[in-house]
Amino acid sequence: MEFFDFMPVQAWITLGIVTLLFIALLKNLAPPDLLFLGATATLALLGIISAEQAFAGFSNSGMLTVAMLFVVAAALRETGVLDYLGHKVLGGARTEKGVLARLASVVIPMSAFLNNTPIVSMFMPIVLDWSRRNQVSPSKLLIPLSYLAIFGGTCTLIGTSTNLVINGLIIENGLPGMSLFEIGWIGVPYALIGIAYLALAGRLLPERKELLEQLGESRREYLAEMLVQPGCRLIGQSVETAGLRQLPGLFLIEIDREGQTIGPVSPDDLLHANDRLVFTGIVSSIIELEKIAGLVPIADPDYEVSPKQQRRRRLCEAVISENSPLVGKTIRGAEFRATYGAAVVAVHRGGHRVEKKLGNVTLKPGDTLLLQVRSHFLRAHRNDPAFYLVSDVDDWRPLRRDRAWIALGLFLALIFLMTTGLVPTLVAATLCAVAMVAMGCISSGDARSSVEWQVLVTIAAAFGVGTALENSGAATAIATALVESTQIWGPIAALAVIYILGSILTELITNNAAAVLMFPFCLETARLYDADSRPFLIALMLSASASFMTPIGYQTNMMVYGPGGYRFSDFLKIGGPLNLLLAIVAIVLIPWIWPF
Repeated sequence: MEFFDFMPVQAWITLGIVTLLFIALLKNLAPPDLLFLGATATLALLGIISAEQAFAGFSNSGMLTVAMLFVVAAALRETGVLDYLGHKVLGGARTEKGVLARLASVVIPMSAFLNNTPIVSMFMPIVLDWSRRNQVSPSKLLIPLSYLAIFGGTCTLIGTSTNLVINGLIIENGLPGMSLFEIGWIGVPYALIGIAYLALAGRLLPERKELLEQLGESRREYLAEMLVQPGCRLIGQSVETAGLRQLPGLFLIEIDREGQTIGPVSPDDLLHANDRLVFTGIVSSIIELEKIAGLVPIADPDYEVSPKQQRRRRLCEAVISENSPLVGKTIRGAEFRATYGAAVVAVHRGGHRVEKKLGNVTLKPGDTLLLQVRSHFLRAHRNDPAFYLVSDVDDWRPLRRDRAWIALGLFLALIFLMTTGLVPTLVAATLCAVAMVAMGCISSGDARSSVEWQVLVTIAAAFGVGTALENSGAATAIATALVESTQIWGPIAALAVIYILGSILTELITNNAAAVLMFPFCLETARLYDADSRPFLIALMLSASASFMTPIGYQTNMMVYGPGGYRFSDFLKIGGPLNLLLAIVAIVLIPWIWPF
């Protein structure tokens, strides 16, 4: 410990700046990217690091790979690949443990290869809808959803940005980089034990019954008529197998088949080509129906079914006014395309359900229409006397379904290139992202907006702080103190301390920042013990992702925090024992798989 007495002045200055950075992050005084940029620039100004070192993180291969993978994940979402997988998952689940098992079987493999944020974003509404239908509090399922995504991220090199960032640092320091599945040797048992814990410790999760009342609140229900086109994937499936009974707030009233009406509809009724399906449902469920390729609204012949043309359109709701020229006209006779550049998707009439075929419905004042419109419709008709109110449907986006197989093929090609190592990971990810844009799986504008720039700037700026800890001698001083305090027990004790410190830091600041700041300590500890650095770096990878005890340590925890009705203490109660269990697993298995 006497080493601290001889620590250079620059080391003390660096530790002081890092301490102030931690305090600012904990108190949320400014966004993390701004704080890290400020700290890095200050260290460069004081001469502790050069200007090149301060901003070298912006060219780090790990950080740039993260940026490319944001685009890849967004393209899979835009083409409907992720949505299709998501809605297939919870089809037959009847219990909480059934939901957990189904989520684990899909979320973990998906998050092993894709960014966790879009995966949790996609599954959250699905879990909420299942909870509402089965009268189960979503607080029992949303924390497990976030944790499962974290488990999946520990199974491959590209599973989380933290792994890529650490691998980028490993390569920059002249050490051999990691293969795609190397971390899986510890990540897979890590994930399996985590799943078992969630299954057994479910009683520790809170049950917020008040959330069920919020989920069950009354919402405007529309009547929609859909046509099963030839080639639709629903043909030959039963109503239940097709997933038409699982959508929340949706009811299949009847099937019109060649003039014959089938109703009430049984779950076992098979769907045929050219069936006309009549639904009543809320907007979000009508939107989900629209995502099924080959199932199209037929209330209005002007509805646009071409995927290319659909991408130029949006959905909005419009309430017909008392003096509207539409009053007294049928939907088919109103000529929405000629007059408004719009087409009717569904109709809501307060008080009672519309009984006729939608195309023949005579419009009345107060009827609410769900419209497919051109992009300028809202601006052009906001003050139109034909409507009381016009508002966008924010949740709707036209999927590029015609590009789904292309997106899936490109993604599988990416996994092949990464697995075989034929080209560097960054090159493979960049080629895949560029191809996604070039092949029309995602627009260039959407590709740019899919990149989480704040995350990337935080990662890049954190490299400068990590370099300062190394250059100033602060890392050496702390690592020496760590080795001295654990020398009696050997490198396993040092590995345990690194894991615990990494786990604590990732709960307090971002996981990527914790990884970058701890990296020099790992290298220095390995050097002082004359040991291989690999075990320490693997421990850092796992611990930096092990954010289970607080909602602030990881983005997916924050995403489920509000919708799950959680309190800060809920994460501590369920995540504390999990952190301890996984720490033991890591400390035992890592030295066995990667000897010192």
